[in-house]
Amino acid sequence: MLYLIALVDKPNQAETVAKTMEAHLKYLHDAQAQLVLAGGTRAEDGKTRLGSNYLLNVKNRTEAEAWLNNEPFYKAGIFQTPTITRMRRGHWHPEHAPKTQEDD
Repeated sequence: MLYLIALVDKPNQAETVAKTMEAHLKYLHDAQAQLVLAGGTRAEDGKTRLGSNYLLNVKNRTEAEAWLNNEPFYKAGIFQTPTITRMRRGHWHPEHAPKTQEDD
């Protein structure tokens, strides 16, 4: 089942993000079996962090919550209250995604 996890950063988290980034990236890399998509949300300036979104393929909400509870940014307290929503796959067009992380 697919679960979309939407997270909004708490204010003033840049230092915590920097300290936790290596563990965060390793966690995402190691979670390839469950992780369909991950990405940070940004303000219109393209630089200011707003939060993160994760799309997981797991058996149930309990597994989605467990995955999030072990995510290093979440464990570090960077985010406000998460929104976890079950979804169904509709249209899927990854070929339309940008070829680089920052739409270069």
